[in-house]
Amino acid sequence: MSNAPTEEKVLFVEHFTDRLFRFEISRPSSFRFRSGEFIMIGLPAEEGQKRPIMRAYSVASPSWDDKLEFYSIKVPDGPLTSKLQKIQEGDTVLLGRKPVGTLVLDALLPGKRLYMFSTGTGIAPFASLIRDPETYERYDEVILTHTCRQKAELSYGLRLVNDLKNDPLVGEMVDGKLLHVASLTREDYPLKGRITTLIETGELFKNAGTPTLNPQEDRVMICGSKDMIDDTAKLVESFGLKEGSNSQPAEFVVEKSFVG
Repeated sequence: MSNAPTEEKVLFVEHFTDRLFRFEISRPSSFRFRSGEFIMIGLPAEEGQKRPIMRAYSVASPSWDDKLEFYSIKVPDGPLTSKLQKIQEGDTVLLGRKPVGTLVLDALLPGKRLYMFSTGTGIAPFASLIRDPETYERYDEVILTHTCRQKAELSYGLRLVNDLKNDPLVGEMVDGKLLHVASLTREDYPLKGRITTLIETGELFKNAGTPTLNPQEDRVMICGSKDMIDDTAKLVESFGLKEGSNSQPAEFVVEKSFVG
């Protein structure tokens, strides 16, 4: 079987801000992945390029969806995103064949409560997981946090969670189980501050109505910039939670390859 990426069609593109957009592409019938995993995507090589530029992107759609959704930043001089942000319906996007990742339910031990800590486009793998029935079958409470700089950057997550109420597959399951905690760092908002600060001060748990982190009940997933992941992981470890993996499940996991 060839390892070359497949050519998929762009089905939909939506721009949220001058820095953020989402897009949907066709899904090969043979493509399988676990909610929360990432995959390499790219654009066909241009004239003079020896090979296409590919980058790792978390799949934002759930594993049962018949199309694939991605949520991306726009980097003006980025080798891939400077071009990717200009795609339109009908264009071709290259899709890798091997989805991988640590932000999957199987990498965590059973628990009562699942926290998903995200910043910016780090919400993408959680967009997949909160639309997966298995997430609600495994946990009594699911707390999705999303921290951005400006209010407009929260739009994707706010709409996503709101639309879940009418989701035919998980609509009834999310009621009373899913809590969305949004915060900003650069504009006034009911909850303001970095996620690490909100955890340290206890403001997050006060807002969510939950006790502070403990390894007996709580499980954590972390996705964002490298600095955010490193800082939040150290903080979570200070509560006694241990990092897990696909081969050794534990109390928390972090994204190992994320496009910031």
